[in-house]
Amino acid sequence: MSDISLYLDEDVRALLAEVLQNRGYNVSHVLEVERTGISDAEQLAYAVKHEMAVLTHNIRDYVILSKSYGAARKNHFGIVVSEQIPFNELLRRTLKFLSSNTKDSIKNRLIWLQDFK
Repeated sequence: MSDISLYLDEDVRALLAEVLQNRGYNVSHVLEVERTGISDAEQLAYAVKHEMAVLTHNIRDYVILSKSYGAARKNHFGIVVSEQIPFNELLRRTLKFLSSNTKDSIKNRLIWLQDFK
């Protein structure tokens, strides 16, 4: 089982969190922790505080955040970005990502979910 804790941004379907949780993964969705309507920077800060990687469809803003964290030498626990794709494909790629990485291997990295086709 993966040691990665995953935090799903509000543009990711909450169903993904439910399915992954049912399979034993440590996953939270912004709806579960009542953090909807909060800026991307605040979402990332929350994820960092809780040592979680973020999964989002908001590619543009999180690429910028990843670069700004790197420039400021601030740590994060991984930013996983994905275009909007059908749910089954999103689940398949996310499972492949989780099974082939560790918390340490994704620290401070921007990961493209499309690399896990």
